[in-house]
Amino acid sequence: MKNIHVLFLTLTMLITINCNSQSKTESAAEPQENKEIKYKVTFVELGSVRCIPCQQMQPVMKSIEKKFSTQVKVVFHDVWTEAGSPYAKQYNIDAIPTQVFLDETGKEYFRHVGFFPEEELIKVLNQKGVK
Repeated sequence: MKNIHVLFLTLTMLITINCNSQSKTESAAEPQENKEIKYKVTFVELGSVRCIPCQQMQPVMKSIEKKFSTQVKVVFHDVWTEAGSPYAKQYNIDAIPTQVFLDETGKEYFRHVGFFPEEELIKVLNQKGVK
């Protein structure tokens, strides 16, 4: 009986040590991923794939992502889906498409509602040093 108790304690300790070392490794890896690319701007597009003006924004978003891939993070949330609807509340939007621009600290510095031509959008990115 004593041997079973010792065996159980030993296994419990090994599992605990293994779990702790894995969680430390995973959490240590996360900051490295975030440090690889430090975006100057996060461009959040809140819309829907079923909305015509939102569909017109798709090529603009792709172009921005291609031209400024190391400076601008482009994020799209389809707010007419269950997964995307919380973002409509988070960003307090009234109409789609809505574009929200966040600086490198995550603070909103500009917002636009409706179709946003690429040339005008680039001017907003330039405000935060995107060239």
